[in-house]
Amino acid sequence: MRRRVAVLVAVAFLGAPGHALAGALFLIDGSGWGTGLGMSQWGAEGFAVHGWDYRRILAHYYPHTSFGVTHDQPVRILVAEKKQRVSVGSSAPFLLVDARSHRFHVRAGTLRFGPRLRFGGRALVPPVSIEPGAQPLVVDGVGYRGSLTLLRDHAGLSAVNTVKLESYLGAVVSSEMPDGWLLQAYEAQAVAARSYAVASLRPAAAFDLYADGRSQSYTGIAAENPTTAAAVARTAGQVLTYGGAVIRALYDSDSGGRTAAVQDVVPGSAPIPYLVSVSDPYDSISPYRHWRVTLDAQDLATRLGVPVSDLLVEHAASGIATRVGVAGPSGSTSLTAAAFSQRLGLRSLRFTVSVVALTGSAFTVRPAATLLLHGFLRGIAGVVVQQRLGNGSWRQVARVHAHPDGRFEVPVRPRFTTAYRLAVDEVAGPPVEVSIRR
Repeated sequence: MRRRVAVLVAVAFLGAPGHALAGALFLIDGSGWGTGLGMSQWGAEGFAVHGWDYRRILAHYYPHTSFGVTHDQPVRILVAEKKQRVSVGSSAPFLLVDARSHRFHVRAGTLRFGPRLRFGGRALVPPVSIEPGAQPLVVDGVGYRGSLTLLRDHAGLSAVNTVKLESYLGAVVSSEMPDGWLLQAYEAQAVAARSYAVASLRPAAAFDLYADGRSQSYTGIAAENPTTAAAVARTAGQVLTYGGAVIRALYDSDSGGRTAAVQDVVPGSAPIPYLVSVSDPYDSISPYRHWRVTLDAQDLATRLGVPVSDLLVEHAASGIATRVGVAGPSGSTSLTAAAFSQRLGLRSLRFTVSVVALTGSAFTVRPAATLLLHGFLRGIAGVVVQQRLGNGSWRQVARVHAHPDGRFEVPVRPRFTTAYRLAVDEVAGPPVEVSIRR
């Protein structure tokens, strides 16, 4: 309730008639990359650097879980979807079998299928199974272990790769983590990825997993390497369980210093004992630990689809943003933090918003007369006023010291037609033009 009141106060000031915010700048400072749920990959590498083994790493990120064992079962991954053309081939002979059990032995080479699924002058009835021979199958230039199934619907053709779990993981671990990391981090990733895959099996569906961030990154044989293969082999069959069931072990690149609780990220979700907020001190090695996006009011209005005068962010106890209040000239609304992040292309939900704003868009004054610039700051320090010189360059003319309510006034004495703007950390807001009346 207190945060909603704050939004209305901001509207009363920033959106009041006669107070156009030509000089408004919004600085979105964030940390991490991803949802923040479960294991942080950069954090796992950081723990490995500090001597933790994979079991200790996993126990930290997924508390209250136990280790279990699963068998090397088949998994089905959607590797191409809704396409008008799909190429399938191999460097060795392979086999096609359609839904009517018609079998076709195919020479080494590449077949190109359109929506009609024609082969040798006849239409194949989907689903069409493709079994490899002595060499792996290739779909649209990407090689995969195991077999393939071609599906067809109104949107086009899709291809599903069926492969044994451990072979699948050999490509997932190396696709999900960078080269050159420590074995313990790869081992933690292998167990998390194996657990996620097993918990995602959907026997009644056409496939179990996507090949991208909707499930786990899976880029086929080309991704495999000896180090990640060793991590998969050393943890073979190991999964994480809770209450006797394999967990859907969510993970992401970097938590930004602390992981998130599932109920903070997924609105309406009940708490899950192994998806709680835990410290992530060693993800500081991540290049994504800190980031900033800077937008003016017009940029925000374009991306959010509504006029914007101010933004206020609500946070959960873990520091994850949960909702964003959007104030405009005609009122206020709010978005989930996830919707706000998606529209702005932010890397994570761990962010804050600072505001620096000049009131007004243009002024006319007499030479050397005192002009009082008014504005508003929130959540940021070190803001300065810059003046545009005759040669087009900018120089600092004042530091901004805001009142407790965020408002400020800065006196300037322009002697020639010029402009003023706010700047902080080498980022500058839009200028306010000043004309001289002779």
